[in-house]
Amino acid sequence: MRQQLLSGVKTAMKTKDSVTSTTIRSILSEVYAADKSAGSPVSSSAITAILRKATLRRRDSAIQFISASRPDLAQKEHREADILAAFLPPLMSEVDIDRILNEVIAETTLDGDSRKILGQVYKIFYSRVDKSNVDANTVKRKAEALLLNI
Repeated sequence: MRQQLLSGVKTAMKTKDSVTSTTIRSILSEVYAADKSAGSPVSSSAITAILRKATLRRRDSAIQFISASRPDLAQKEHREADILAAFLPPLMSEVDIDRILNEVIAETTLDGDSRKILGQVYKIFYSRVDKSNVDANTVKRKAEALLLNI
């Protein structure tokens, strides 16, 4: 993932695309800060998580700029979000999430407080799946729905 970002900034610099190079450099800065705080290079999944958060931040900013009647700034944020989204792997499909959650629920002891059961399901689910490859809200919604049906 790190190499893809470095290659992307290098290409943007060669083509003199200042928006793309600035956007990717900002993400690389966040990655280097994470490296420094961790004391060693962060994993590819951590870089993916940084990218997803940055993309979401930019999309949220664009929405706020639109509501503030600043379409010019919203367009800039959308463009940056699209640049970053090109580096992201696709999220796990809802069918795959359902399949894994059903396996986890079948293995989980369903005695006790529903919050504790949900916590156990999340713990086992995320031990099998890289957190940066799923939408946490989808997992939460699906897990709660599946546990209500039991």
